Amino acid sequence: MHATETSKYWRHPCFPDLGLFKARFTRHRYELHTHPTYVIALITAGCERIRIGRRNVIAPAGTIAIVNPEEWHDGEQGADEGWAYRTFYPSVPLMTALAGELGRDRAPVFSRAIIEDHHLAARLAAAHEGSTSQDATKAEASLLAALGRLIIRHGDWNGRTEAVENAGSRRRFSAYEELIESRLGSPLDLQRLADATRVTRFQVIRDFKKTIGLTPAAYIRDRRLRRARLLIEQGLGLADAAIAAGFADQSHLTRTFRAAHGMSPGMFRSAG
Repeated sequence: MHATETSKYWRHPCFPDLGLFKARFTRHRYELHTHPTYVIALITAGCERIRIGRRNVIAPAGTIAIVNPEEWHDGEQGADEGWAYRTFYPSVPLMTALAGELGRDRAPVFSRAIIEDHHLAARLAAAHEGSTSQDATKAEASLLAALGRLIIRHGDWNGRTEAVENAGSRRRFSAYEELIESRLGSPLDLQRLADATRVTRFQVIRDFKKTIGLTPAAYIRDRRLRRARLLIEQGLGLADAAIAAGFADQSHLTRTFRAAHGMSPGMFRSAG
């Protein structure tokens, strides 16, 4: 990474399943990827350009970018000076529990990719900075205040559905998902996916494009990253996690992990 770029990842002291990330990037470019968690990013300087799902958005300083769980997204500089941001990765169970305490019966969905809310931005900044405080009560309270406002003020409680024009593509995509998950540690190619659903390789590509807007290779790379993250969290060594998740070696995992997450697998492991 460029010498002027910095990043740090850690866990919240009161919520072990909530990761936090702080970074300043000028040249780094995230590849498309997903998270099983929410991504709540407060832009603190500069500007970030992001693709979230099928939307391309600009997030200047002071705004909050929101990515729902399993939503595809990337990120790159939206201005010459790059961007700096503070990010929260709350799990679905955590957000569901907080929503329950606030009188809601399910996890929130956020329909707006970019939120402009100065009060929320201030609360998120305080919660992120306070996560390293020695005062656990203060750290817990500031996080709850920030996420509480986000859920109540910006959650879409009517739900959001995205129509899929071709039911056949969606049905086949479910079969592709199952096959890929079961064979992440083994070679995967278009012909194997095509054989599983009795279609052509060209149809496989069309199904992925229509269903999630990505190539099969991008999806497989993301699933392998997700598997490697899980194995690392469970304590497996980096080299073993790389092989088990289907990467050629640890170096291959490290390059791919950094491109998707802005940090090395070692940094991610050290925060566990």
